[in-house]
Amino acid sequence: MRTTLSLDDDVANLLHLEMCRSGTSLKQAVNHFLRLGLMSAGKHQSKHFFVTPRNLGLPPGLSYDSVADLLENLEESAHR
Repeated sequence: MRTTLSLDDDVANLLHLEMCRSGTSLKQAVNHFLRLGLMSAGKHQSKHFFVTPRNLGLPPGLSYDSVADLLENLEESAHR
């Protein structure tokens, strides 16, 4: 298929550098990079998210079961 394509100057410069580096034609370089971009556009590459738990070292007698009691105890110790 023949078409007219207007390229931004920076894109044209990058294509020219790639053509010189690889010895390919403009048509081959444009087709190669369009394929790469279009094939990767449909793929969602997400990284797995991992949480590493760690012991926060609550003082004896305190528990995360009652946040209200925990906050009350911590506020009392802050005012002492």
